[in-house]
Amino acid sequence: MATEPVIVDCACMARPDLAAIDWLARKQLEARRCGREVCLRNASLPLLQLIWLAGLDGSLRVEVKRQSEEREEAGGVEEEGELPDLSV
Repeated sequence: MATEPVIVDCACMARPDLAAIDWLARKQLEARRCGREVCLRNASLPLLQLIWLAGLDGSLRVEVKRQSEEREEAGGVEEEGELPDLSV
């Protein structure tokens, strides 16, 4: 029995609707009957919102793409300035 997930690239779903959600749910059901699972790649925010609205967020797996964190340069020089007068 295969264990590799079936990857569905959702980048082409620019304006997802409930028909797209129905199609994805049916593909997930077919995949599970074969012992596999559907994994959604490049899912847009509107698609994720529709999946949540339909109550399928627990059934459909979404691949999350992480962005690298921006790092501050070590040893940076702070601007020189006068400290405020705290005796006031």
